[in-house]
Amino acid sequence: MSHKILSGSQAPEPTLDQPLYTPIKRRSFFMYAGATAGATALVLAGCSKDDNNMPGMVNVGSSDVGVLNYAYALEQLEADFYTKVRMGSYYTALAPNSAEKQIFDDLYYHEVIHRDFLRAAITGANATPIKALDTVYPAGTFNSRTTVLATAKAFEDLGVAAYNGAGQYISTPLYLYIAGKIVSVEARHAAIIRDLVTEGSFVGNDVITLTTPNKAAGDTNYAPANSSLERSMTPSEVVAIANTFLAEGSKLDVSGLR
Repeated sequence: MSHKILSGSQAPEPTLDQPLYTPIKRRSFFMYAGATAGATALVLAGCSKDDNNMPGMVNVGSSDVGVLNYAYALEQLEADFYTKVRMGSYYTALAPNSAEKQIFDDLYYHEVIHRDFLRAAITGANATPIKALDTVYPAGTFNSRTTVLATAKAFEDLGVAAYNGAGQYISTPLYLYIAGKIVSVEARHAAIIRDLVTEGSFVGNDVITLTTPNKAAGDTNYAPANSSLERSMTPSEVVAIANTFLAEGSKLDVSGLR
């Protein structure tokens, strides 16, 4: 298999990320899917097949294709979650035009777009996406505001930390560019969900490493000793959590990402 890698001096493919700009209310992702696949003319470095598969688990692969399959797996999980939210008694009891219902609608469509975009990118690069994953949730997850928001918060925080931690494994600038766009949306998801749980908690120190700058008394011209950074998680840390929501035969093996 040949491997064509974009150099750092090349601009990102102009049409690859078009589905990410699709107006949510038009629900028109699929009109772009063929164009996305055609635009992804390069072949990812690495293959989705891995000889070190753990029995009964879904191995995401290695190199760039492994990262994209890893992201695709997480987007599958989030899209599945919001699909089930919209069928649950908590959501269906919301007033039709309530802000909360509209928020969940938008999050659902975003995650479906991310999921299908990543699958199109992988197949368009002549690589093989992992299979559709089966999920499991604790009983009653979708019946109350408390459980829906708590699970949404866990998923959105996990997604942001996962993208933050996976960037180091991407060698193709085009895919790093796309991952940066997606994680910025996921961070907004995390912020709005956290605000629904507890107003202003989107900058909590459980997701941001907050640092205190060094400042001498009376000093008005100083630079912070460190910047506060959003926390990241390694793939193995992420799947330890994600796998609790995945059925047997759908649990993820990320041993190729290192």
